[in-house]
Amino acid sequence: MLKALSMLNNRSLIQLTIIISAWLSPLCFALPTDRQQPIHISADSAQIDDNTGTTTYKGNVLMTQGSLEIRAANVSLYRINDEVSQIIATGSPANFRQQPSPGQAVTDAFGEKLDYQITDQTVTISGKARVEQAGDTFSGERIVYQMDKAIVNAYSGKGSSGQRVQMVIQPKGKQ
Repeated sequence: MLKALSMLNNRSLIQLTIIISAWLSPLCFALPTDRQQPIHISADSAQIDDNTGTTTYKGNVLMTQGSLEIRAANVSLYRINDEVSQIIATGSPANFRQQPSPGQAVTDAFGEKLDYQITDQTVTISGKARVEQAGDTFSGERIVYQMDKAIVNAYSGKGSSGQRVQMVIQPKGKQ
C-alpha cells in the first residue's frame, strides 16, 4: 500500500485525498439527536457484571439508539461512571448502520469486529471491513474513523495475500 501511494505524485495524492474526504465526511457524523436517545438491545442472552461495568449480549444481537443500529453475533458494552464508553460487536459480519444527517443516505459498515470508542469518538472496523453509502463502497482489512476530527484511515492486510484498500465511487445520479 505504501509503495503504491509513494508512486502517486503529490497532485494526484491531494486530489485523491479531497475525493475520499468529500465522500466520507458524511460518514463521520450522526443525527444530532442519536446520542440523547435511549439504547435498546435484544439478544438471546445477556450477562451483566456490575463489578467491571461490562454487559455482554450473545446471539442475534440488535442494538439501536436513534438512527444507529448494530447487528452482531455478540455485543459487549463497557461503562465508566454509569456512561457507556465503548461498544464492541463481533460477527460474520457485524453490521453498524446509521443515518449521518437528515436527508442523507444511510451508511452501512460491515466487519468481523466493530470497536466504537465513544469517549474518543473513534470507530474501528476490522476483518474484511467495508463501508457502503448511496451505492459507493470503501473496503480494506481495517477502517478507522476519528469522528470528531473527520479523519478516515483505511489499511490493507499484511503480507502478499492481504486485502488491499478498495473504493468504488458511483457517477452522480446513478445508484
